[in-house]
Amino acid sequence: MVDMGWYDGKSVDGWRRGLVDHLQSAFAERFADDIVLEATALAKPVEGKQNVATVLAAASAIYQSIEFTAESQNAATTYLQWRATAFGGLQIAGITILERHASGKIVAAAIHHRPVGAVLRFSAEIRDRLVGVIPADHFLMESA
Repeated sequence: MVDMGWYDGKSVDGWRRGLVDHLQSAFAERFADDIVLEATALAKPVEGKQNVATVLAAASAIYQSIEFTAESQNAATTYLQWRATAFGGLQIAGITILERHASGKIVAAAIHHRPVGAVLRFSAEIRDRLVGVIPADHFLMESA
């Protein structure tokens, strides 16, 4: 069993605050320098504190609303279930998995959106918002 004495909940609070405020700094303050973000809306992982914070700030600005509906923790991993709206009322649901180092910094994040149509639209929107900032090959490409 992992000693949880170091965990104070601040990493999850910073995550939530980042989603609400759309601020890179709110996300980044709780990230390890070498954080890795994987997501259903990504074709390949995004790495590094600034890159991950940039992607998450852009993604959070797409949501019109987001509500966390459940939370669970197991050792150094937190699971956040949520539902959101975007794009004029499109319903999106998902789960976010945050893994922390013993220091409490988030070292890995995995975000799983559903349904697949929302995933494709979300990925394209983030890609378009981050042209020239994050390479386009990190995002999904719809096939014709």
